[in-house]
Amino acid sequence: MSAAAGAAAEVGVDAVVIAPSPDLAYLCGYDPMPFERPTLLVIRPERDPAMLVPLLEVPLAAASPAGQVVEVVGWADGEDPYARATGLLGDARRVALGDRTWAVHLLGLQAASPDVPFSSASPIVGALRAVKDTDELDALRRAGAAADRVAADIVTRPFAGRRELDVAGDLAALLVEHGHTAADFTIVAAGPNAASPHHEPGERVIAGGDVVVMDFGGPLDGYFSDTSRTVVVGEPTDEQRRVHDAVRRAQAAGRAAVRPGIEIQEVDRAARAVLTDAGLGDRFIHRTGHGIGMEVHEPPYVVEGDVTVLRPGMTFSVEPGAYLDGAFGVRIEDIVAVTADGVQPLNDSPRDLLVVA
Repeated sequence: MSAAAGAAAEVGVDAVVIAPSPDLAYLCGYDPMPFERPTLLVIRPERDPAMLVPLLEVPLAAASPAGQVVEVVGWADGEDPYARATGLLGDARRVALGDRTWAVHLLGLQAASPDVPFSSASPIVGALRAVKDTDELDALRRAGAAADRVAADIVTRPFAGRRELDVAGDLAALLVEHGHTAADFTIVAAGPNAASPHHEPGERVIAGGDVVVMDFGGPLDGYFSDTSRTVVVGEPTDEQRRVHDAVRRAQAAGRAAVRPGIEIQEVDRAARAVLTDAGLGDRFIHRTGHGIGMEVHEPPYVVEGDVTVLRPGMTFSVEPGAYLDGAFGVRIEDIVAVTADGVQPLNDSPRDLLVVA
């Protein structure tokens, strides 16, 4: 929290207000569910932090790690919690609000403090979370290694004659088997469905000749894995090989571009250039990647216009794809960590076009 207070002071913000979210868990170790009753952590430079909590949850907050480092202030049903929050803000005139704050709570704060402009706290807290410490990097490595074991196991199982939902169920079970707390997402997209990057697995029966995109991950020790691999059922066609090879080369170029001191948009440019040269630039319809840590998607983002300068400890996905409407799609995704002199991939499962049964 002291780092957040210092960062706020550097950018001229008088107070940072954080609601239940990964930001709150990161800053003070308290991770309640978000509810209509607001819980709000208030961080101010040169003042002790305080957390406004519904009275019935004060014992929980006090017993949490947050209770050791912040003043826990309870508010009772029937009171105006936003007026109480204004009291904690004091004379703050520039307030940054956590991005996961419910709109109803922002509206309440605005009504209680009509002269205070609110901005996003992401440039403050998101920037802190983007650089992982040793323990966080170790957790992400364990998550990546577990996802690699899932990738190795899933390709030994039959695909043809089974529904996308069946393979997605196998992925979910394997994620847990290999140490994840849960399966957060299991995209399985076969044949023409593979041309939709966020396809939800359904009743389609996978057939010989289908390209199958799998994108899966979940939390392990509080940090996420996220992996995409593309396989084909039976012998691939020349066109399937060509597109997969272009995506594989684009993904390698994106990984190779990662190093400290460059803007993250340069990673997007490196991957995109390969697909453009292969005549597939218009088939690459999403950003090249996203930050990852306590959330599967978090800043920074590997996209044109994101000028975040890479620093050692930053972690994000590199996942270019090509999507041919009505035919098939290909995506390959790894999580990488920026090191002092380059990059360390946190996934190491094969990136070649694998043939499955």
